[in-house]
Amino acid sequence: MLSSGTTGPGAQARKSPLAVNRRVIGALFLREMLTRYGRNNIGFLWLFMEPLLFTVVVISVKAARIGVYGSAISSVAFAVTGWPALMLWRNMPNRCSGAVKSNRSLLHHQQVTIPDLFIARIVVEFMAASTSFVFLTAGFCAVGKLQPPEDILKVVIAWILLAWFGAGLALTVAALTDRFVIVGNLWRPMSYVLMPVSGIAFLVENLPPAYQKIILWVPMLNCVELLRDGWFGSLFHAYYDIGYVVVFNLCLSFVGLSLLRQIGLTPSDE
Repeated sequence: MLSSGTTGPGAQARKSPLAVNRRVIGALFLREMLTRYGRNNIGFLWLFMEPLLFTVVVISVKAARIGVYGSAISSVAFAVTGWPALMLWRNMPNRCSGAVKSNRSLLHHQQVTIPDLFIARIVVEFMAASTSFVFLTAGFCAVGKLQPPEDILKVVIAWILLAWFGAGLALTVAALTDRFVIVGNLWRPMSYVLMPVSGIAFLVENLPPAYQKIILWVPMLNCVELLRDGWFGSLFHAYYDIGYVVVFNLCLSFVGLSLLRQIGLTPSDE
């Protein structure tokens, strides 16, 4: 009598590539979570401590009358719409750089591919930043220090666009780092240079008109402006161009995927 079980080589062959790919990415996701947060000090709680400390610093600065934004805007709202957004796009390239070199042994498994390594790390960073953002905002709303967003749809769209930008940037930087080590060395200081112009500490409306047009060429700044427009848009005039961000993200993703394909064509360095 033939067995009705689903195990064995025949069952493996019948599985669709999409199902296999989903299981591989899921396994890599769990591996990344355990490696990064399971054995380090306070572990997963650090996701909330870092933005919380930044929020406290911003509130203290405003209390000392050194703030650069209008007093009508809550300091908590300004901080929690800035720092988590920065973490989202900045951490993805940081984590993806060196992903191939540190996981080269996993590529001996036929089911594991180079894109899987990057996708798993990008998903981890997206989930980490999103969880941090949701819990921080929910916590401050619960204690009355933060008002709910005025337009939740704008907030979601801004977050997705920012995550898309971070993913494209991660693929591009990581693929270039795999071929040219100096790119990885230059990216970290470059990310610090981009921080002041990313919109985490100022509003575009507070800049002179001549500088507003220039600063809007920074894609993540448009996303932060859209995010804040969705949260407290009635308190200021937001400047952003969603179409520009979409086109920029498409081009960045195309470049990143093209470079990633070249990694796949490069012989192993083992």
